[in-house]
Amino acid sequence: MKTLVLNVDRDDDFGRKAKVKSPIIGVKDNIDAANKLGQEDPEDSDLNAIFFAISTYKQLTNEKKDVEVATICGDIHVGLKSDEILSKQLEDVIQKTGAQDIVLITDGAEDEYILPIIQSRIKITSIRRVSVKQSRELEDTYYRILKLLGDEKVQKQFVLPIALVLIVGASFVLLGMASSGFGAILLTLGLYLLMRVFSWERNIASMWREIKSGFLTGKLSIYTYIIATIIIVASGLLAYNNTDFTSTVEFIPVLSFVTNIVWGIVIAGLIAAFGRIVDIYVKDKKTPWTYWIVPFSLFAFGFISHAVFGSLYKALINGPSNFSITPFLTPTFIGYTSTGIMIAIVGAITYHYIKDMYRMENKNLEIEKQTTKLVEKS
Repeated sequence: MKTLVLNVDRDDDFGRKAKVKSPIIGVKDNIDAANKLGQEDPEDSDLNAIFFAISTYKQLTNEKKDVEVATICGDIHVGLKSDEILSKQLEDVIQKTGAQDIVLITDGAEDEYILPIIQSRIKITSIRRVSVKQSRELEDTYYRILKLLGDEKVQKQFVLPIALVLIVGASFVLLGMASSGFGAILLTLGLYLLMRVFSWERNIASMWREIKSGFLTGKLSIYTYIIATIIIVASGLLAYNNTDFTSTVEFIPVLSFVTNIVWGIVIAGLIAAFGRIVDIYVKDKKTPWTYWIVPFSLFAFGFISHAVFGSLYKALINGPSNFSITPFLTPTFIGYTSTGIMIAIVGAITYHYIKDMYRMENKNLEIEKQTTKLVEKS
């Protein structure tokens, strides 16, 4: 029975730092990988793990056992992507070595998260965790903290939110708004945690790359997005200035603000959509019919929201106990809501009609292409 001594590098230090391609199979390749990583970062814990794996391999070899050693590496984005890569590499290693059981070498609890993945594919006979002997001196601890802060993964997970908090807090202090700084800090931390929970980092990075690409290639959407953002900010400031803060009812200012900002959102949405449509048409040389529904939806949202929030504002301005249904029976409310509903209906009907027509057109083009190919072959 062949035993595989498996070392796991879940965050791909070998690939990122030493530029070693994984999986790494065989004692010679593992020693070469260890030497390369040692030259780049001699204090990396993965270096101890791979040498421990090699030592275990030699020990089992001396015991006259059929054994092989291998190292699999994941990705710096530890999680789904990293575990998918590790799963594929594990299957590749098992297939190439013909191993029937595994001695798992790991340098920390993070790597042990993939235990269920390994156990679902092969039997684990032993797990050996590498613990590096460290000095307890204060100077050594300070040095190791500095080295830890230099790690890219630690920087993104811990240093980045601290930096954001310091920048936001300092900005409000410099602007003479120290009292609002605490609220801004909480908002920044909340947005950062929300981004981490929903894994929006790649989307934000992709958006940033698209913005840079847009400036370099002259995409119209970049400029329409900027204009749309300015319109929303200006509309928000204008709505804030026109908001009624004199009412004793707590939610009246909210209704007033929303009523005043609705059309700014609609205009900003139309401008942003226009830029996107032009970019798609220029790039793909075809009309993006999927955006047909956007202006109808925005106008319907504008008419209905303005009517509903405006009428709620008037109905509740004297307090919930004096609620009046009269604002909902005025010609203005009925006209605005009816217009919004009609626009939404027209948009939905025409969208589905154009969608079917577009599908039919694409189908006919595909039939023509296939016919042309058949004629050319014959």
